[in-house]
Amino acid sequence: MRGGELAGWIAVFSLVGFVLGAIPFSVWLGRRFIGTDIRRAHPDANPGAANAWRAAGWKLGVVVLVLDFLKGALPVAWTHYQMGISGLELLPIALAPVAGHAFSPFLGGRGGKALAVTFGVWTGLTAVEGPLVLGMLFTILINFLEPAWAVITGMLGLLLYLLARLAPPALLLAWVGNFAILAWKHRAELHTPIRKIRA
Repeated sequence: MRGGELAGWIAVFSLVGFVLGAIPFSVWLGRRFIGTDIRRAHPDANPGAANAWRAAGWKLGVVVLVLDFLKGALPVAWTHYQMGISGLELLPIALAPVAGHAFSPFLGGRGGKALAVTFGVWTGLTAVEGPLVLGMLFTILINFLEPAWAVITGMLGLLLYLLARLAPPALLLAWVGNFAILAWKHRAELHTPIRKIRA
């Protein structure tokens, strides 16, 4: 693939990834199936799978979770595994769905916290490896830390794993971009105590 052609595909799939990431499935499906804005289900007003679950039950919650995962996984996996785009060229494609979800133009720039789409992106980047590490860390940490701190600490754990396996610079840069967006979206909750307060 020549340089100009490669640049064109990178631009196309970055745009596709951003638009897919920006689709607020939770808000649209909530309005369609329960006639309400799922962002009202919790004070954080987050347009994500957790509030879809709270507002409409597990069925809609799971559907939204899968769709949010896929909008991160599909564009990255397609360009990585089917088109053979890798290295730094994959970086904007990897970050586009996370940015689209977090700053969705469909919601006036006030998108979700981008956790499910993060799992999707790391599936596209590393197959089962990244999501497995993140999933195990989150499963453990959520028992001891407040949710936002579990997310941040889990991502730091993923960084340590990537460094230990001598991951290429492109993966480390993808982590930096992904971490920055997650930290920004969770910034309000990071003012709370790090540890869960047991009753």
